[in-house]
Amino acid sequence: MTPKGFLCKVVAQFMLDNQPKKTSSREYRLFAFKMFADFGVSIAAPVVLFSLIGQYLDEKYNRSPYITVISFVLAAAVSARIIYRKAKTYGEEYKRMNNAGEIKKE
Repeated sequence: MTPKGFLCKVVAQFMLDNQPKKTSSREYRLFAFKMFADFGVSIAAPVVLFSLIGQYLDEKYNRSPYITVISFVLAAAVSARIIYRKAKTYGEEYKRMNNAGEIKKE
């Protein structure tokens, strides 16, 4: 093998080893499941927690169902804020996944 051929082979191997990795469909599915579970918990946990607290306070102060309704509305607002923040984060992560296989041009 000539020095020129050897150099070409080394450079070609270096370029192949340093290519950015493409995101597989399995990674997209795992990302979707993670997002689905995270959003579900983000909605359910505040609603259940605030509703139970509201029911307890309704029984304690004999104000049924006013405190429960107010706590449910508050839980919906908290859930909406949590979902908004997580959606932004997951959107950025999704963009990174899509750009994983692209070669940056300078």
